[in-house]
Amino acid sequence: MAENTMYLDFTDFFQTVTYFLVSIGSYQIFKKCEIKKRWAFIPVIREYHLSLCADKEEDGRHYAILYAVFSVLEFALDLTESHMQIFLLLAIPFAGVVVAIFIYSARIYIGLTEVFKKKKRWVWMFMIFTGITSIIWGFSPSFQPSKKYKDFSKLEGAKEFGGELSAIENGLTVNINQRTVLDFFKKKVLLKDIHMQIPKGHLVLLLGGSGAGKTTYLNAVTGYEKADANIKLGDNDVYKDYAKMMYDIGFVPQQDLMRGNDTVLMTLSDAATLRLPSNVSASDRNKRIAEVLQQFGLKSVKNNLVEKLSGGQRKRLSIAMEFISDPTLFILDEPDSGLDGVVARSLFEKLRAIADEGKIVLVITHTPDRVIDLFDDVIVLAKDKTRTGRLAYYGPVNEAYEFFGKDSMEDILLSINQVDEGGEGKADEFVEKYADMVEEKVV
Repeated sequence: MAENTMYLDFTDFFQTVTYFLVSIGSYQIFKKCEIKKRWAFIPVIREYHLSLCADKEEDGRHYAILYAVFSVLEFALDLTESHMQIFLLLAIPFAGVVVAIFIYSARIYIGLTEVFKKKKRWVWMFMIFTGITSIIWGFSPSFQPSKKYKDFSKLEGAKEFGGELSAIENGLTVNINQRTVLDFFKKKVLLKDIHMQIPKGHLVLLLGGSGAGKTTYLNAVTGYEKADANIKLGDNDVYKDYAKMMYDIGFVPQQDLMRGNDTVLMTLSDAATLRLPSNVSASDRNKRIAEVLQQFGLKSVKNNLVEKLSGGQRKRLSIAMEFISDPTLFILDEPDSGLDGVVARSLFEKLRAIADEGKIVLVITHTPDRVIDLFDDVIVLAKDKTRTGRLAYYGPVNEAYEFFGKDSMEDILLSINQVDEGGEGKADEFVEKYADMVEEKVV
């Protein structure tokens, strides 16, 4: 009994010493990497921030999540120790989580050796002698990172317009102050200072590089993910009147959700049941289905199975499903994905015709230049130096070329993309230029 007590005392002492060695060593490592040093004393959070220093943030996220699962399973194992069957069932995923934690720890330490330009054998030193190795890396002057961690949220972003545009009666008015999320122990701003007025009858291109906030913008505008914003469609507030507005906004995702073994008519009938208000009569619903079949050129294939449709027909059906409710605001995410030039052109001509009916049609496409002549306006979103989505331009397509000094949408995109993404890194310049232009118009 005394031996067991001595063993437990030694174990506790060893764990305490290891904790302090790792914490103090990590404190110094964080200092070198310019990361907030206080996180060095909080296990798990410490490892996540170590991953920032190692330029392995994604691995750090996985590590933190796995450790949370590990803690829950460890607690469950303690509770079920006397119930062998349950204990064994939990032991299998527990072992898997332990292995995964080991792997992600190794990946973080490999990242550290790369950032500090040291040999990979240090990974094993970290895994086996974590405390001593942390002290060596933290206090030895010969261990210096080749690059510092950049906390973009601490940088000063591009100039803001900061005002709010008045709502227009016949169109969409967007005033997004900001859209934020809690992202692993810190607040992250996804969008900021987005203001525009889009009249009815306009076909609008939404342009922006990866991470510029296109999807976040669409979710905020439609009310799917509310932001600190004021969104008006005509006289109606999209957020306050969401139950009513949901029928007046159509969204076509990139991937369709149609069942291949249903006919075109069945697919549209199901869409009409879901998308049209419950007080619409059966005769009016059938009339609307017939109108949409005719409008999208699907009348001749209405009894065909979805899986037998061509790519272009399937895209038109996917669009028709959302257009069944006759929305004022119609949004499409890459409707031409997978289509060749001729079929894509035909599809965008159909969208042009929809806009000409007095609708607002907002489209994301990765090949805008082949159909840009059909668009009225372009919204250009860009990441500023803080990696926040900002509005770099909104207005007529022909004026966009002059504004950016480019002769294609692809070149405009390259000018606002960050240098590390192969672009020219001029996002902040154009964000501020556009803010100045809006201020002049408002004043």
